[in-house]
Amino acid sequence: MSNYQESVSDLGSDASLFTRLSQTTARWAGKPQTFFLALAIIAIWALSGPFFGFNDTWQLVINTSTTIVTFLMVFIIQNSQNRDTCAMQIKLDELIVRLEGAREELLDLEELDEEKLEALRTEFERRAKRAREGQAPAADAIEGRRGF
Repeated sequence: MSNYQESVSDLGSDASLFTRLSQTTARWAGKPQTFFLALAIIAIWALSGPFFGFNDTWQLVINTSTTIVTFLMVFIIQNSQNRDTCAMQIKLDELIVRLEGAREELLDLEELDEEKLEALRTEFERRAKRAREGQAPAADAIEGRRGF
């Protein structure tokens, strides 16, 4: 157990430059100030149209800029989602491991193909349906009191 705790505490902040950059960028991209800054840039670009005669270069500036930003943000967002998903999976795995009676074979479900995941989902739907049917009178009474 102490080896496990030591290995977790050793994780620290040795994140790669890309990870730190993507975390910072993702944090800033999600702020209202960033949205309003982008909106201001677009407004300035639009207002500069008459000065540049709405020419092709004027249009190319915004098209190229937004394409580059969008292209780069796809990788930043994907990196953030991958890290968040991985962290959530690890936390869920920890709960499953610690929960007595849990089925540990479910720990790596994210690695299964779609067919196997669908089969497990169907199994859990059947179990939920059986549980609801077995508890129907009590559930109806509770739902009646809540006004559902």
